Amino acid sequence: MDRNVFFLVCISLLAYGLSAQPKIDFGKLSQNEKDFKVFKKDTTAVAVFLYEYGDNYFEVRNNFIWLITEYHAKIKILKEEGFRKANIEIPYYRGENSSEKVQKIRAITHNGTVKVSLRPTEVFDVDVSERWSQKRFAFPNVKVGSVLEYTYEIQSPFHFNLNGWDFQSDIPKVYTEYNARIPGNWVYNRSLIGELKLDINKATLKKNCFSIPAVSKNADCEALKYVMKDVPAFYESEEFMLSGNNYRSRLDFELSEYQNLRGGTEKYTKSWQDVDREFKKDQDIGRQLRKKNFFEKKVPSELITEGSKMERAKNIYAFVQNHFVWNKKFGLWQDNRVKQAFDNQIGNVAEINITLINLLNAAGINSNMVLLATRERGLPKKNHPVMSDFNYIISKTEIDGQEYLLDATDKLMPFGMLPFRCLNYYGRVMDFDKASYWQNIEVEKKNKHVIRAKMELYPGQGNAIGTLVWTSMGYSFLNQKRATHNIAQEEYLNQIEEDFGDDFYITSYTLGDKFSDGRRMTEKFEFEIENMVQDGNIYLNPFLVKFFASNPFKASERHYPIDFGYLRNNAYSLSVKIPKGYKLKSLPEKKLIVLPGNAGLFRFECQEAANGILTVIFDFKLSYTQYRSDAYQTIKQFFQQVVEAQTQSYIVLEKV
Repeated sequence: MDRNVFFLVCISLLAYGLSAQPKIDFGKLSQNEKDFKVFKKDTTAVAVFLYEYGDNYFEVRNNFIWLITEYHAKIKILKEEGFRKANIEIPYYRGENSSEKVQKIRAITHNGTVKVSLRPTEVFDVDVSERWSQKRFAFPNVKVGSVLEYTYEIQSPFHFNLNGWDFQSDIPKVYTEYNARIPGNWVYNRSLIGELKLDINKATLKKNCFSIPAVSKNADCEALKYVMKDVPAFYESEEFMLSGNNYRSRLDFELSEYQNLRGGTEKYTKSWQDVDREFKKDQDIGRQLRKKNFFEKKVPSELITEGSKMERAKNIYAFVQNHFVWNKKFGLWQDNRVKQAFDNQIGNVAEINITLINLLNAAGINSNMVLLATRERGLPKKNHPVMSDFNYIISKTEIDGQEYLLDATDKLMPFGMLPFRCLNYYGRVMDFDKASYWQNIEVEKKNKHVIRAKMELYPGQGNAIGTLVWTSMGYSFLNQKRATHNIAQEEYLNQIEEDFGDDFYITSYTLGDKFSDGRRMTEKFEFEIENMVQDGNIYLNPFLVKFFASNPFKASERHYPIDFGYLRNNAYSLSVKIPKGYKLKSLPEKKLIVLPGNAGLFRFECQEAANGILTVIFDFKLSYTQYRSDAYQTIKQFFQQVVEAQTQSYIVLEKV
């Protein structure tokens, strides 16, 4: 059989006779599209997709099978801030021997009855990496009210790779539709990401839908149609979230297997057993974990021989922390050379933590590599290996039956804690002596700010003098430690004074060092507050320290969980003696909020004791690291109450 004919026969099922779904003609606007002025479900939207259509299919062109992507979109500009949507970037992939082709680009700016078309000379090619390029163009004559319409086709030789569809973007969509036509011999893992529901979810099996010469048996095909309407924008600017890749509504395809014409099956999805075998042989990772003899000769012998296992582990951890400077690169799938990195005393995450693993094993402390995805990357898929999901390495160490997860890239990180970027729920332990397995990331639970303050009022001088003791623990300690690290004490105290207010002055500062567990610190401030008296009355803001200056939750709705990473707990108390000649005029309203299921607590109370002492009590606690999206309004209102208590509360003392 001729080679070209054989090629067509082997993958002929990729070309089939299903007709495309009906599409809107390019260059025409409906009256509704012309009159559209605001997206009612999000009046803040600066632009909106009026229409978006995609179609994936395979087609024979010049005796070769191409994966074709057709795209057509209409974007309405609602505000000047939406002009950024007039800059279009169309990515395409370049392999070693072949490349995708972006063609049939057409674009029109609709301004009422006036149409301005894009000229071919206004489309530019830009290389953005070794493998990726972009076609770029900007719509001409864009105004508020313009409709930007464009279409293009991508012709790809990488026909095993269906990329799926993004239903959600950074602007809302009135209508978005994705179609695909998949031959029956191909099996894809298919997943819908995000909480939004499809308005149309249609899969139709077509019997005998395709035939070609030289093949007597017709093929069955599957036609897919997915539609979402009134899709909200996905805003990543809100705080306390994992990667948007976990939640942005989209459809993912991953090729699992191909059943060829001879009746055989080719598997494309690997098992973890396959990955384990490959990692042992891998030059960049697997073999780098077998360098303990090299490190035994490079470090003082007592580092790996003296003390208990825990003492050796902590000493090795501190040694690696201090030996290396992290170059801010992760380096998981790049060239990793731990020997060179050790000699140069600078390395990426993989090189530093592989060094840590080697040294721990050299000291007789069982340690394995853990593959992670950082919070910004997205959660790794658990049902089958997708190695590109991972971008980070840490160590899992076992000492006397206790497990410790370690990352030596951060010089301030206590033994057994991980940087915030690593708090992504689980990772994969690559145990080369046994089988790999999933490992939950247990997060430090004692994360707390405890502030105790006392104050004496001197109305004759119009000021107050007091003492504040601030103890921080866990990740709260780390945040406070970073504020004091590599900064002059005077500069740090100036920043504290600015945060506390214009009339607040620190007269003495002491950094306590009585705790030895490396997870807490205590600071003592002696202070003075001026301008306390106005029109004979004393106006006292009970909060010297504000944990939340504003509500971090501003969106009207949220379709993905709230993720704090670690538990939060803040406690604040203030004691003030009412000076002679003054009496209490007013106190802030008492507040007590307990979230359903004891998911959180907020308590704020000011009261006067019989001995003339005013006490202020503030407690804030979150019982979970993550809250579901349907609890968003509750959490938003909870934080609003906390912010208002801290920013709008005053104690008033009047002269007798």
